[in-house]
Amino acid sequence: MSEKMKFSGKVVLITGASSGIGAATAIHFSKLGADLVLTGRNKENLLLVADQCVGPKPFLIQTDITKETGVKDIIYNTIDHFGKLDILINNAGIIESGGIEETSLEQYDRIFTVNVRSMYQLTMLAVPHIIKTQGNIVNVSSVTGMRAFPNLLSYCMSKAAVNQFTECVALDLASKGVRVNAVNPGVIVTQLHKRGGMTEEQYQEFLNSCKKSHALGRPGTVDEVAKAITFIASDDATFMTGNIVPVDGGKHSMCPR
Repeated sequence: MSEKMKFSGKVVLITGASSGIGAATAIHFSKLGADLVLTGRNKENLLLVADQCVGPKPFLIQTDITKETGVKDIIYNTIDHFGKLDILINNAGIIESGGIEETSLEQYDRIFTVNVRSMYQLTMLAVPHIIKTQGNIVNVSSVTGMRAFPNLLSYCMSKAAVNQFTECVALDLASKGVRVNAVNPGVIVTQLHKRGGMTEEQYQEFLNSCKKSHALGRPGTVDEVAKAITFIASDDATFMTGNIVPVDGGKHSMCPR
């Protein structure tokens, strides 16, 4: 089977596909022959991503995953359009800084609603369809779900929850032939941190610090994460389930001295 045909005939749903890792993952899946459903809040950005995809134009769903009706619409419209769902990529997420002295319940609720609750609901609704196709699920977590970091309390907690969610659902669905895995990126060059409140100067300093905080001495790229996601979702990884896979340049193994 050629690389381009790895996902031929497969319907792949990607949340948070309007930028960053989600956008790169969409483009990479398109090169491998997938039929895409891309969701996000920014319709203009979704259109820009769709223009970069090859093959059939992706089916776009502009929605707000913080709303229960918005999540329901994703699955309803996907099945109405394609008649099935093979692969779910739970990628949508936000970040905000704040330790226990600076955080708030409002911040906790914002982060958990996007990073955990929407994933829980969407997966719950998608599972009956994925069981039918013997498909699989890949969740985008973070190295912060594996290691503790200061001043990121709610975010770290949310990603630890995503990791546990991944392993529990993998066990729930293993007997049904459905695989569930997660990728845990380190620092990846996207707009995520600036949207979370970093200034341009702070962000450049943050990227520069990756020379010491990542074993490979640099931040990662969205393409590197996208390639890991497509591998895990492919038939080249049929014996992988319940895996929490770091894609972080060795950051999870680092221990400051």
